[in-house]
Amino acid sequence: MRVVSLVPSWTETLLYCGVKVVGRTRYCIHPALQVNDIPIVGGTKDWDWPSVEALQPDILILDREENARFMGEQSTIPSHITDITSMQDVQDALSALATKLAAPKLEALATRWSRVVDQRTSAWDLTGPLPGLIEWGKFPAEPIHTILYMIWKDPWIAVSQRTFIGSMLHRLGIEIPVFAKQYQTIRLQDYNPQTTLILFSSEPYAFLQQKEQLQSLGIPHAFVNGESFCWYGIRSLKFLEKELQSEQAMH
Repeated sequence: MRVVSLVPSWTETLLYCGVKVVGRTRYCIHPALQVNDIPIVGGTKDWDWPSVEALQPDILILDREENARFMGEQSTIPSHITDITSMQDVQDALSALATKLAAPKLEALATRWSRVVDQRTSAWDLTGPLPGLIEWGKFPAEPIHTILYMIWKDPWIAVSQRTFIGSMLHRLGIEIPVFAKQYQTIRLQDYNPQTTLILFSSEPYAFLQQKEQLQSLGIPHAFVNGESFCWYGIRSLKFLEKELQSEQAMH
């Protein structure tokens, strides 16, 4: 089956499971050696229909959040749309994709996901390693009461617990606030600078390129690997398995 995947994390996962991916977006960058030979049809929200159709795919793989533009368009090409807002959603989506694409390796991944979904973990604190850490910007001097996972600046946008990222953090013992929106615009001045910890994601915003500016905020913060927390599929699965195994070894 010829597949055009417009979702970076699914592209990586499908290739890992041996699915024939014949088209991708410019953001589908993993695994590098394999995607280099796969034609680009545009971005996740601005792809080119003639380019897609020229590849003669049997099916398009999309996600409700990644590819919102598609929802209002019609295409003669069959599509499969996922809707990922939790770890459980990934397990269910993998099973559905396994059936749709006749790819048993995807079902095997769903089984692995079921294990990490059900696995319990203890609450994280400052005495233990921070999951997904790239580097600390400012280590907390006092106990932390609030943890924010930040994905954007100008305006500041933090992730709510009711998202896939929030679900991942919860599984690793890190609790973030429940906001009215999945991705909430916030004001830093509303948070105590002594007892708040900000996790700056490496994507989609390039926080790592603004270390000095962020240091001047005077708020405890760390830079974390955004791909590990938001690329559902094989990348976040391997990350979780490694983190949970490390925690078990410590106890």
